[in-house]
Parts: sequence; structure tokens; C-alpha cells
Amino acid sequence: MQNINFKNEYTLEEAWRYFANAKETLLKSPIEYGRYSDSKYVREAAGIGYLAALKALDVYFVSKGIDKTKLPKSIEGYFDFIRKYIPLNGKLYAAMNIAYENLHILAYYRGGTAILMVKEGFENVKKIIELMSLFMNKRGTNPFPGRVNEDAVVYRRMRAGKRKKNQAQ
Repeated sequence: MQNINFKNEYTLEEAWRYFANAKETLLKSPIEYGRYSDSKYVREAAGIGYLAALKALDVYFVSKGIDKTKLPKSIEGYFDFIRKYIPLNGKLYAAMNIAYENLHILAYYRGGTAILMVKEGFENVKKIIELMSLFMNKRGTNPFPGRVNEDAVVYRRMRAGKRKKNQAQ
């Protein structure tokens, strides 16, 4: 029996490896009329791609000190962990929702083969892995650990300040 090395199980490199394997599997399906013509490869790639997103989240949660046995076991659990450990991050929440819907539900379970749907799912998996990388590399330098200043949030705060000034005049 082969000795399996689990040292890399909780690294972002492993999430990237899943992502690359998913993209490679997707290339096996021919494209015809704006759809992948072999749903077997699409389902397989979608499952692996979705796991890449979950793997990236697991890596981040473990880096925050969460025990590996306490990691989420359902999508609701992942969304709860995102709310608890990465608050005020609509980009991550939206990306996870799209990856879940497009890859896990529509492509993997229901056998969806639309190119744009699958492509959008993979783009959001990539975004999730990149965000986790960003959070882990900048940890300790951010005055609000686990939070990312999103343009929309900063914009809303700025607009609220301008309204107060205008009302005072």
C-alpha cells in the first residue's frame, strides 16, 4: 500500500491543485452549440471545482486556529463560518453562493452543461481562493482582522458623511 502524505492537505496549494484538476477535467468535454456535450466530465469538474472552494475556506479557518474536526460539514455551516470569522465580506459571500449554485447544484447534481454557467462558477472559485490567500498574507497588518475594505462599503460610508454635511448646511 502506498504511503500517503497528508502534510499538504491544509494549504492553499492544495486548493489550487483541485482547481487545476477541475479545469483539466472540463477540457475533456467537447463543446457544441454553447454547451458542453459530455455531462459526465462537466459533473466531475464541477464537483472538483466546488471542493477547491471548500478546501480554500478550510485552509483559512484552520489558519485562524479552528480545529480540523470542527470544520463545517454543510453549506449552511460554511456560510455561518463566513459570517462569524470573515464578517463584512459581501464579495466572498456572493462568490461562495455562485460557486455553490452553479457548480454544486446546477452542474454537479442537475447535470447542467451551459458554458457560461460553468465558467461563472469557476471564476468565483478562483476568486474565493484568491481572497483566502489575500486574507492569510495580510493577517496582522489589517486593523480589522478578517475583514476586507470593499469599495462599496467605503463608498457608502463616504456618502453618508457627505449627506450629514449637506444636511448641516
